[in-house]
Amino acid sequence: MSEPQDTFISHLIELRSRVMRALVAVLVVFVALFAWPGPGAVYDLLALPLMRALPEGARMIATGVITPFMVPVKVSGLAAFMVALPVVLHQAWAFVAPGLYEHEKRLALPIVVASTLLFYLGVAFCYFFVFGKVFAFINEFAPKSITPAPDIEAYFGFVMTMFLAFGVTFEIPVVVVLLVRFGVVSVQRLKDARPYVVVGAFVVAAIVTPPDVLSQFMLAVPMCLLYEAGLILARMVGTPPKGASDYKPPSDEEVERELDRPDR
Repeated sequence: MSEPQDTFISHLIELRSRVMRALVAVLVVFVALFAWPGPGAVYDLLALPLMRALPEGARMIATGVITPFMVPVKVSGLAAFMVALPVVLHQAWAFVAPGLYEHEKRLALPIVVASTLLFYLGVAFCYFFVFGKVFAFINEFAPKSITPAPDIEAYFGFVMTMFLAFGVTFEIPVVVVLLVRFGVVSVQRLKDARPYVVVGAFVVAAIVTPPDVLSQFMLAVPMCLLYEAGLILARMVGTPPKGASDYKPPSDEEVERELDRPDR
C-alpha cells in the first residue's frame, strides 16, 4: 500500500508545483501591468470601444465606494491571466504529459497550441469588431432625451461574459476534430447534424449575448462557420487510428454462447 500512496503524494506535489508556477507567472505579469501602464490605463483600453460609441462628452460612472479602484484591478488581473495563458497551459501540459502515450503526446501539443491561439482570436474578434458594431447599434436606438452613463462594474461583467463566449466559440474546430479523431462520432454524422447545430448556435447566442439581433448574429454566424471549418479539418487530420473504430462489443447471444462452450 505504501507504493501507491507514495505515487499519489508525488502527483500531488507535482500538481502543487505546477499550479504555483502558473500563479507566479500570472502574478509577475499582474505586477508589471500594475507598475506600467497601471490599472486605470488598462481599464481605459478595455473601455475604448464603448467610449468611441458614446456621444461626445459622455463618461462612465462608478456607483460603489471602492469600485473605481477594484474594477481596474480586476481588469488588470484578467489581462495578466490572458498574457500568461501560454505559461499556464504549458504547466498543465507538463503535468499530464508523462501519463500520455507517444501518439497522444503528438496530438495533445498541437491541440494545446491551437486552443490557445483560437481563444486569443475569439477575444480579439470580440474586442476589435463585435464591440464597436454592437455599441454603435445600441447607441443609435437610445432615446435622444437621455445621457448614457454606463456603470464600470456592469461593463466589466459584460466584457467578461462576451470574451468567454467568443473565446469558447472559437474552440469549436478543436472540439470537432477531437470528437472525430477519437472515434466518438463520424464526419458524416456531424454533417447530418448541421440543422441542429444552426438552431443550437442561435439559441446559445440569444442566451449569452445582449438582447439585440446584431450581437446574436455576430456570435451565431461565426459558430456555424467554425463548425464547418472543424468538419474540413476533421476530414484532413481527424481520422481515427486504423482499427480504433472497427471494434464492436459482443452481443448478449455471443456472450452466452461463449459461456456455454463445452471446453469451459
